[in-house]
Amino acid sequence: MRLSHRLLPRVAPALLALLLGAPAATHGQSAEPAFTLTEAMIPMRDGVKLYTRILAPRAATRPLPMMLVRTPYGINGNTPASIANGWGFMARDMATHGYVFVFQDIRGKFKSEGEFVMQRPPRANRADPKAIDEGTDAYDTIEWLVRNVPNNNGRVGMTGVSYPGWTTAMAMLEPHPALRAASPQASPADMWKGDDFHHNGAFRLSYGFEYATMMETGKDVQQFRMDAHDTFDWYLRLGSLATVNDKLLKGSIPTWNDFAKHPDFDGFWQRQAMAGYLTRVTVPSLHVAGWWDQEDFYGPITIYRELEKHDTQRRNFLVVGPWNHGGWMRGEGDALGPIQFGQPTARWFRDSVMAPFFAHHLHDAPAPSLPEALVFEAGSNVWKRYDAWPPKTAVSPRALYMRENGRLGWEPPPAKAATTFDAYVSDPAKPVPYRQRPIQQTYGPGSTWSTWLTEDQRFVHGRPDVLSWELPTLTDDLTIAGDLTVTLHAATTGSDADWIVKLIDVYPDTGQQPLRMNGYQFMVANEVFRGRYRTSFEKPAPLRPGVPETFTIDLHTQAYTFKRGHRVMIQVQSSWFPLIDRNPQTFVPNIFTAKPTDFRAATQRIYRDAARPSRIVLPVVTGIRP
Repeated sequence: MRLSHRLLPRVAPALLALLLGAPAATHGQSAEPAFTLTEAMIPMRDGVKLYTRILAPRAATRPLPMMLVRTPYGINGNTPASIANGWGFMARDMATHGYVFVFQDIRGKFKSEGEFVMQRPPRANRADPKAIDEGTDAYDTIEWLVRNVPNNNGRVGMTGVSYPGWTTAMAMLEPHPALRAASPQASPADMWKGDDFHHNGAFRLSYGFEYATMMETGKDVQQFRMDAHDTFDWYLRLGSLATVNDKLLKGSIPTWNDFAKHPDFDGFWQRQAMAGYLTRVTVPSLHVAGWWDQEDFYGPITIYRELEKHDTQRRNFLVVGPWNHGGWMRGEGDALGPIQFGQPTARWFRDSVMAPFFAHHLHDAPAPSLPEALVFEAGSNVWKRYDAWPPKTAVSPRALYMRENGRLGWEPPPAKAATTFDAYVSDPAKPVPYRQRPIQQTYGPGSTWSTWLTEDQRFVHGRPDVLSWELPTLTDDLTIAGDLTVTLHAATTGSDADWIVKLIDVYPDTGQQPLRMNGYQFMVANEVFRGRYRTSFEKPAPLRPGVPETFTIDLHTQAYTFKRGHRVMIQVQSSWFPLIDRNPQTFVPNIFTAKPTDFRAATQRIYRDAARPSRIVLPVVTGIRP
């Protein structure tokens, strides 16, 4: 999810375009206004009116389709000049393909009427003609547009990144007949299991606090003012999460109140989760995700997979590239942080995938040559086409075991080996930082939030509370494509614990340019799991102190080549602060009400013997044979 341009008045045009829900500017486009602007307050079925800006090409000589973006971040930045530039990849050849662009403030934000509700779930009573949700607001908007916008051809497309991606997905549940194509991009799907606010029940503290206060302090967006340059210190000084309402918010932020009231995967979060509503493919859909999306990677993959179960007409497609959150909609995409990809992946996607997709469905242009899944295989830096995702053929799941002396091995521990484990002490008073300090506010000046997933993990490697295991230097390329699963056999002296697992590509120690890339530890995949949910997300239970238990951790999915001369590493730790709130390591019914005395150091053991072989299962394409 993204900030409004009002927070960043001097933001670069490319980023401004993304924040507004529009793609990045295309260099070389004319800034001359080629569009006319019309403003409207469009009535919804319950009488609430939503502020809408309609930008139509001046030179249109035939009826055109409309492209709709619905956003909570404010739409005043969408002007005739900005649209001519910002959406240039779709509008550059106006003689062939033209669009009427429509932007709307969603209910309760900026100039729209009504009440804003974070991730408003689908309405419970569909029989009530005035019951509303984001899907009905999209339906009513499209109905008005088709009837009132001059010279439209009766076809509408929808797209957007992050929250606007979610409003697109919501519009697909019960679509207006004029909605002919949709591209939900980086849309959250489940705010408890894997998107912005929680991962497997572990609360995403810094993002959850900063986003909720930003969105719910007023009708616009207002960044919370912190009195610290390093938010690591600021959040540590807060102590227990109970102090947030007691000392700072005083119950004024509805979403924070929901966090504190619903720590488990109860009906509140279940009603929001999209999986249960995705029972049919209603419109041609292009789902877009980035391998290193710092906000919503779980969502687009999940939405695609749920719809794919019902895709009998081949209208559901997936694209995953080497991008961060929305990185495909701005710039060239030839690098992310220090990681180089050798080609303009973002520009190519916009010009050669997204634009043809909408042109086909909205203009009857020739169908693009889209595979079921188009994914970028980083490391080898090539696009791959698959007829299913995860791939069903040419992949061999192989277990990589955590072994003695910090080694990884393809062979399991010997059957007669004694009980063995590696151990560390996790102290909530001294948590492991999730990115290099100082850690600025998520969207603050100089923040590295957008690229933190590509940071060199050497800044925590060697800490006494971080364990590492490495495979010997690869003599051949090792390529993976598909789902990653980790099984940890672990014990704690406490009664609760977090387990953070990272899959890392360790670059060669010499011969890399620039020099800082020598020995670079690049995080290919990662995830956190809160131990109390090992048997049920709905009903947490304490861990038994000192008793080994099995934790299955989904590292999601990936297409990647570990190059010859590189090494594969697994890291395990129990804190990731302040991205993830500190687990007290003492079981309490609700961590949001934990007392300072509940926070205690604990000794964690990762077992690696024949009876309890901790391991990661890789979907191997090439590099190791069964």
